[in-house]
Amino acid sequence: MSTTWTPDTILALAPEAKSAKSGRDLATLRKWVTLGCHEQAVWGECQGSAESPYQTQIDLAEPAFHCSCPSRKFPCKHALGLFLLFESQPAAFKSSAPPEWVAQWLEGRAKRAKQRTGKTAQSADEVADPKAQTKRAAERQSKVAAGLQELDTWLQDVIRGGIALVQNRPASFWKTPAARMVDAQAPGLARLVREMSGIPASGEGWQERLLNRVGSLHLIIEGYKRIETLPAGTQADIRALIGWAQDQDEVLAGETVRDRWLVLGRRVDEEERLRVQRTWLWGCESRRPALILHFAHNSQPLDMSVVPGTGLEASIVFFPGAYPLRVLIKDRLTAPTPLESLPGYRTIADAVAAYANALSLNPWLERFPITLESIVPVHRDERWWMRDPQGHVLPLASRFMKGWHLAALSGGHPMTIFGEWDGDDLLPLSAWSDNRFVQL
Repeated sequence: MSTTWTPDTILALAPEAKSAKSGRDLATLRKWVTLGCHEQAVWGECQGSAESPYQTQIDLAEPAFHCSCPSRKFPCKHALGLFLLFESQPAAFKSSAPPEWVAQWLEGRAKRAKQRTGKTAQSADEVADPKAQTKRAAERQSKVAAGLQELDTWLQDVIRGGIALVQNRPASFWKTPAARMVDAQAPGLARLVREMSGIPASGEGWQERLLNRVGSLHLIIEGYKRIETLPAGTQADIRALIGWAQDQDEVLAGETVRDRWLVLGRRVDEEERLRVQRTWLWGCESRRPALILHFAHNSQPLDMSVVPGTGLEASIVFFPGAYPLRVLIKDRLTAPTPLESLPGYRTIADAVAAYANALSLNPWLERFPITLESIVPVHRDERWWMRDPQGHVLPLASRFMKGWHLAALSGGHPMTIFGEWDGDDLLPLSAWSDNRFVQL
């Protein structure tokens, strides 16, 4: 246990800083009425504000968590505290058969996993009606084509009216075409249009950013018109941007890439009632980045089993694309172990060259993972920058609020930073300082 998990990697599972702090406070023996474990699970009862203790349990295989407390955070503070306590004081956990409330939870998880496997096998064996499939595909293509034609007209109206005038447009100016894209079964384009509404209020340089978005959408429209003439990877990129879902069973049937994958960082964004989690990996031998996407509606839990600051041997499969990034994990071959280093680009010029190469293959790339070695945080002109040994600098995102924290970690000395680059600025997600991984 202690060779796989550390306090830092356990706290990386926390949904927020407040939960991490509360979890640390609960990682003490006096808070727990009972403690137990066996080869698969850890459990304990924590006396809280309720009359009965909260029953907390962890399936160590993933890990997965369950607690009887009313918290909607996942994992909750009790699960984090129990995990931290097990990591630091395993001898305090009596090895025994799990009590009934733990056994029922484990049995339920096993049953659901078996059902999912059965459904997958059943789906693979079922032969869909080819005529019905062809009809549905043709209907959707017709809807999408009509929707894209309307979107193209709207974009031309934006340009003819003048970019400067959109700041005075009402909310309906953006909502109407976005809703039309939903009706046209193009949810990906609906998201891109909705995001446009915030660009005019994004500060200096907003005109250029809005024009870039208009050009990007126009390029998608023109690409779709002649999609059958484009390379297979570009076809897949355009369909994904429009909103065609890729069948995961088909993806998993593709070529696997086995490697030791380093988990570099994770970020969760909220889009209305949907949370989108991005977990970034780096292959030690393949020397390529990979992205795991996970979605959760409302209070549904996100998959926290791939932990930043760890590495694991795994076979993964890339979604098709001209510059493939998104992946599915097919097989986990080893348990995760803490990182020993954070490999990256030696200079900003090297990182920008890699980004330019990716952009030449996929001009709609929204985020690109960058790890920079020997970087020093610098504060000037009222914002934060990363400076490399050659004296070149890269701006940090204005929404990044931990610049002084980075400066303290650095102490004025070179450090390694991992983050997401969007073509304008870098959003740091993690750092490597004093031979340890720090999640930002």
